[in-house]
Amino acid sequence: MTLTLTTYSAWDQTLWDQIRPIYTEAFIHGAKPEKILKAMLDRGIAFLHAGWDGDELVAMAVTGLSGPVETQNLIIDYMAIRQDQRGQGKGRAFFNQLRDWAVEQHHIHAVIIEAEAEDTAENRERIVFWEKCGFISTDYVHHYIWIPETYRALVLPIMPGLEINDDGQSLFKQITTFHEKSFRKSKA
Repeated sequence: MTLTLTTYSAWDQTLWDQIRPIYTEAFIHGAKPEKILKAMLDRGIAFLHAGWDGDELVAMAVTGLSGPVETQNLIIDYMAIRQDQRGQGKGRAFFNQLRDWAVEQHHIHAVIIEAEAEDTAENRERIVFWEKCGFISTDYVHHYIWIPETYRALVLPIMPGLEINDDGQSLFKQITTFHEKSFRKSKA
């Protein structure tokens, strides 16, 4: 299987119209509105990624960078594989391409994600997927004030010697900063 990754740093409405069904199917709760995603790209704080199997769109992601340039990390805000394409290795292949892109283009030190922490079969499957991709799950469970779901941070160290010296709270500082920038009206 060969997937092709395309990455966009500017909003492309035609592309978004193709991506939207994958995004809305995968993120029923907690999805950022389209106008916020567009503003994130317009302000240069996020990237929109598409995964193609030939000419068929099968995957999408929204990512951003956190931390100072010399030690920046990739935050995966959203990543999804089209429902009818799951279970075929495309999720891992797409993630590997995202990781490689971030290493090559931005010299990242780690990849950070947050996953729902509630103990359900679906959430356990997500965490197992990320762990199979090499991520380390942290113990800290984060409670956002504006949504009821709880989240756990996972990290994939890229640079040797990268250590998380707490239970994951420091990762949530980066995730929270990224979310705060996402909702700001002006570039900061």
